[in-house]
Amino acid sequence: MAETLFISDLHLDPSRPEVIDLLTRFMTERAAQAEGLYILGDLFEYWIGDDDVRPGLEPVIDALRRLTDGGVSAYFMAGNRDFLVGEGFAAATGCTLLDDPASIDLYGVPTLLMHGDTLCTDDVTYMQLRKQLRDPAFQAGFLALPVAQRRVQAEALRRQSREATSTKAMDIMDVNADAVCDALRSHGVHRLIHGHTHRPASHTLAIDGQPAERIVLGDWYTQGSVLSVTPRGHVLETLDIRR
Repeated sequence: MAETLFISDLHLDPSRPEVIDLLTRFMTERAAQAEGLYILGDLFEYWIGDDDVRPGLEPVIDALRRLTDGGVSAYFMAGNRDFLVGEGFAAATGCTLLDDPASIDLYGVPTLLMHGDTLCTDDVTYMQLRKQLRDPAFQAGFLALPVAQRRVQAEALRRQSREATSTKAMDIMDVNADAVCDALRSHGVHRLIHGHTHRPASHTLAIDGQPAERIVLGDWYTQGSVLSVTPRGHVLETLDIRR
């Protein structure tokens, strides 16, 4: 049966080779049989430009290339950690880059895809930082720096993010209900798939009196997490990282 797969928030890093191994097995065995694979952001812990593939991440690039060479359509949407992924990555992997948000027809159901961070509007501090990091002038200046300097800044930002997250209330880091409704309404759809919050679940809601659905993808820290969608429905699955 036709199947389309969705993943996000893998936060791949050479310090966690077991997750890289799990993903490469997943792409070789499961995703290779699918119609399509959508990666909805934060594939990497951080990405400082297409000119720098850190040692240890090469198997991910290679696995994606084999997947797309095998005829599977793969799509990449940037997250808050890997928003500097660009055309060089696309050329190396065969992935199609998607804007955030993106609307697709998923087996006859109009569906909105997002990374999910723009829905967390209650986290004002993060939204301000996001605006700065996504500014084209800021990105151009950052990418002009030597790779080593970029890496130092990325590591520092990662530490700051961890410290800030540890002191924030959990509710602040979740999506805002009004932002979700606004996104669905503005795109004229009743199903949303996103990541970012690391809270895998399927939620029902109503948009102007009509039933709607929000499916949240899980992270890949202590297990793998994948959403499988077929013409018959969908299921959120976990993958054993110990295999």
